[in-house]
Amino acid sequence: MKDDDDFTPRLGRIRARGSKRGRRYLHQVLRSVAFAGGRPSAGRGTFQGNRIGRGAGVGRVLASRDRYAAYRARRVIVKSRIVKLQGQGRKAAQLHLRYIQRDGVTREGLPGDLYDAESDRADGRAFLERGEGDRHQFRFIVSAEDAAEYDELKGFTRRLMRQMEEDLGTRLDWVAVDHFNTGHPHTHIVLLGRDDQGKDLVIARDYLARGMRERAAEIVGLDLGPRSDLEIEHRLRREVEQERFTSLDRGLLREVGDDGLVGSSTVDGDAFRQTLRVGRLQKLRRLGLAEEVGPGRWRLAEDLEPVLRRMGERGDIIKTMHREMVREGRDRATADYAIYDPADPKARRLVGRVVARGLSDEIDDHHYLIADGVDGRAHYIDIGRADATDPLPDGAIVAIEPMRAAPRDVDRTIAEIADANDGRYSVDIHLRHDPTATVTFAETHVRRLEAMRRRGMGVERQLDGTWMIAPDHLDRAAAYERSRAQASPVIVEMLSAVSLDRQVGAAGATWLDRELLADTPTTLRDAGFGREVRQALDRRRQWLVEQELARQEHDRIVYRANMLGILRRRELTRVADQLSGELGLQYAESELGQRIEGVYRRRLDLASGRFAVIEKAREFTLVPWRPVLERNLGKRVFGVARGDAISWSLGRKRNGPGLS
Repeated sequence: MKDDDDFTPRLGRIRARGSKRGRRYLHQVLRSVAFAGGRPSAGRGTFQGNRIGRGAGVGRVLASRDRYAAYRARRVIVKSRIVKLQGQGRKAAQLHLRYIQRDGVTREGLPGDLYDAESDRADGRAFLERGEGDRHQFRFIVSAEDAAEYDELKGFTRRLMRQMEEDLGTRLDWVAVDHFNTGHPHTHIVLLGRDDQGKDLVIARDYLARGMRERAAEIVGLDLGPRSDLEIEHRLRREVEQERFTSLDRGLLREVGDDGLVGSSTVDGDAFRQTLRVGRLQKLRRLGLAEEVGPGRWRLAEDLEPVLRRMGERGDIIKTMHREMVREGRDRATADYAIYDPADPKARRLVGRVVARGLSDEIDDHHYLIADGVDGRAHYIDIGRADATDPLPDGAIVAIEPMRAAPRDVDRTIAEIADANDGRYSVDIHLRHDPTATVTFAETHVRRLEAMRRRGMGVERQLDGTWMIAPDHLDRAAAYERSRAQASPVIVEMLSAVSLDRQVGAAGATWLDRELLADTPTTLRDAGFGREVRQALDRRRQWLVEQELARQEHDRIVYRANMLGILRRRELTRVADQLSGELGLQYAESELGQRIEGVYRRRLDLASGRFAVIEKAREFTLVPWRPVLERNLGKRVFGVARGDAISWSLGRKRNGPGLS
């Protein structure tokens, strides 16, 4: 019989039954501690989230190995990411699997082969179906420094995943693709988020951060043997002059004393290591990141690590730009390079030609553009997530602008109307407040509120369709823009999908024509792509004169009235004749205010812009294309022609609000 004082406390609310509520209450406590700024102390019994999950003990053991063994071990970089699959995450998982199998990633330039633990030809669709209902999935990139020594990486990857199964105590369901399209061969691994018991797979952060890397390094070490003393010395000597964060810098930071200083002499008196240390400190002094305050005593800059990491990233960017511009035929000695920084208050609109698009961070799916600017320089632009920017053909003319994290005019209008109507907003309230506004214009404000609501920005929609607007709505709108800027730091506007050379003689309303007619044309430097545009404009003027769309009057060119409309109609008529024979349908030209109704079939990239083919029972029409149409390929769409744009109703009833 138990003593009356012998009891086991169970966390939970009063009268709560079952362990599920107890766990829920515990999670609320932990969230509250984190929200209040709680930090683990140095005392005993502290809670550390990095020890939760499978592999925590293995991760700590592997991380505690002799730090000097890192010089002799084969280096492996492991990048990991946990992806939530709610909402758009499932589509993103499908796109990611498709992307890592893209063309050109093998040594032969072929699409990547998806494989798993048993087969060299895994079924990606079946893999995604097995992950249906999972809360999350894991994505890894494993890159061994000596991966080029392997004929193939499948065996290495399978041994690593078998070792992970032993460490984590469960079978793992994964697929992988090997990439050889960079200077460092690497493997993309996608792991489902459930264990062999059907429960959520939780892997300790200690194991993700260090354990997996150490296991991979063990396998490479067994295959290729430990590094020789000569290899280690060569690598460390190279690090002395590198303008990036190195293992030498990590050692210096680790030995900074309580006085904030580090010595130039090593503790063990090793002459070679002391030479390396002195050489590195002198290099850091030249970079302005270290200062000698006394004989053999140095003070390191507080921001030494982030500055060196940024310098390393910048060096990698310059190398990428060199490679792409040389491929374009530009001499790297004469090319002028720049990195477009949207966070710089001085950042302005950049117009240029797309040279290349690539992946800057494969684990987070961040992309970059290299554009040959009209200012005569080649620019590197971080464009963020892949789905934030539409596909751009090489040679396309684009305009780049920073994504400003500030409220828009639409937000100010909503705040003004809500302030005058007890914090409420709707289309009807908008029209009563401003009788000159149209329903279509008011609906753009509703779409803005809906987008903010989906991001959890504190915007509420009532059952009657009325929106409750908070007094700090403009602050919330600014926060929403900041969150968007993280995923997409710039706005990429397609000026022309047609290359510059094709525009010169194109029978359509080209970007060159718009530049010729512009009140404030783009400023062109007489160098690089800017010079090419100048020459193309001169040739286009001559072509327009020959086509009797312009005439020379003394020292100026006079263009025909409605020249752009004439050119656009000519091109659409020519393309429509070709499509009419192909589709077996008559072409019907759209008119202002006309209701557009039919099935969206495809997109056309013309000199006059991008157009959508809308097919009806006996005829078809060509209308300006919008990115939102791609989600409705092969589906029936409804819209109203309003000038050069269409107000679309997609996925709704015919009388529902449109997407303009």
